[in-house]
Amino acid sequence: MSRTPVRDALLMLESEGLIVRVGRLGVQIKQMRIEEFLDALEVRKLLEPTICQIAAGRVNSNALKELEIALSDALKMISTSGDGLDRATTRWIDDTLHSLIADTAGNAQLSAIVMNMRRKTQIFDLKTLPERAEASCKEHLEIISALRDGDGEKAKNKMKEHLDQIRTSIITRLSRP
Repeated sequence: MSRTPVRDALLMLESEGLIVRVGRLGVQIKQMRIEEFLDALEVRKLLEPTICQIAAGRVNSNALKELEIALSDALKMISTSGDGLDRATTRWIDDTLHSLIADTAGNAQLSAIVMNMRRKTQIFDLKTLPERAEASCKEHLEIISALRDGDGEKAKNKMKEHLDQIRTSIITRLSRP
């Protein structure tokens, strides 16, 4: 493998603040302080509800239906097995929904900012917070319903509630002894 794609990938990760150069030794993963994480989540909370409002009624209905099916299947799996979801399914549902909304809003710069902030906050996902699995699926279904109905205000409020719940869960998790 050529060094160019690896170098380009490292430059991209560095520009996103996910890795840092360590002199001539190379690079290392940046240690994220909780304040940085909460700051990134706050930026998401400022942007994503508005993006959701803009996207309401414009999101591809087939994509929403596919996500609804995946979320319904996930809820069934949670209720029958009592376990959380596997990381790949969780990541696919979450990434697909949030990027679909951001892309549908029609502003490439805004979408890129949101995706960058999402990468910074993915350190806490349902693997780290399995107690959020069922609630997260239900919250996503409520967002999808508002998007499909073209109810921008409701979509905005549901996204804000979803991000607030994530923040509360993370603070609760970090407060445990």
